[in-house]
Amino acid sequence: MDCSKIRPPKSPGEKRHESGTDVASGSPPRLLDQLRSSIRTKHYSIRTEQAYVDWVRRFIIFHGRRHPADMGAAEVEGFLTHLAVEANVAASTQNQALSALLYLYRHVIGAELPWMDKVVRAKRGRKLPVVLTPDEVRALLGRLQGTPSLMGRLLYGSGMRLMECLRLRVKDVDFARLEIVVRDGKGEKDRVTMLPASLVAPLEEHLVRVRALHEDDLAAGSGEVYLPHALARKYPHAGFQWCWQYVFPARGLSVDPHSGVRRRHHADEKVLQRAVAQAARDAGINKPASPHALRHSFATDLLRSGYDIRTVQELLGHADVSTTMIYTHVLNRGGRGVQSPLDHIM
Repeated sequence: MDCSKIRPPKSPGEKRHESGTDVASGSPPRLLDQLRSSIRTKHYSIRTEQAYVDWVRRFIIFHGRRHPADMGAAEVEGFLTHLAVEANVAASTQNQALSALLYLYRHVIGAELPWMDKVVRAKRGRKLPVVLTPDEVRALLGRLQGTPSLMGRLLYGSGMRLMECLRLRVKDVDFARLEIVVRDGKGEKDRVTMLPASLVAPLEEHLVRVRALHEDDLAAGSGEVYLPHALARKYPHAGFQWCWQYVFPARGLSVDPHSGVRRRHHADEKVLQRAVAQAARDAGINKPASPHALRHSFATDLLRSGYDIRTVQELLGHADVSTTMIYTHVLNRGGRGVQSPLDHIM
């Protein structure tokens, strides 16, 4: 039995055919389809949608495929206890599962029950980030090749998150001002970070090759890129324009899971993750190096150089300065004239 086919329980007095189809409105939407529609209405990311749907499915299966409307606090706490005790998941994973279930009850089932506010979230510990020394960064970047090399240098040189780098559009790179506009970052916030001067020439050369690929797609009858927030309806031809294309496109075309349209998406994050992991092994770095470690190293090296912590907070896109404070405390020197740490080591 596919749990995505589980339907809401029949309300009192509701008339159905023998087949179970509602006389008035026909077959009701499946529960997980309702969840997907609700999440997309609120413009949550595709990753959040996938995670929430997966947690709800696991919750239903764990309780013998009972409908969530027939369950409550005891079943939710039992599932969370199972995750912590038997599955031995991290506190952040347990909290993600709880968020998915609370979203289901509030926004899909429409139940605002007293127990929902009393469910205790797992306490997350504050852990120090993995930070590479300048020598380790230099050794790691020196072993990356091709496009992963450019992406790795851009992560360390700008402090962007991995997905922010992959979702970067041509229009958001300002070579004249040495700036990068990060759109829809964490918390759906835009921000401006630096473009390392040492990456101007390599990035321009890279975009020449990307534009040639885009022109080939156009000649083949493709060349459209995904546009967020219904911009495709407002500007029907914008998706074909060069300025909207991804800086780091995928090698091949793929089908959009939302619209079913076949087009070229951005590169897969696993490509850079695997390349960085292999480069770290080749360099003999005895740390769990990842693309995100380059962002941590960016912040740490700026603070070590004496830049103001508020400036670093703004470059990283942290909502609270306490998040930035985990790297280190520094003297206030002001944020004017900040130079990328990549320009120091190249």
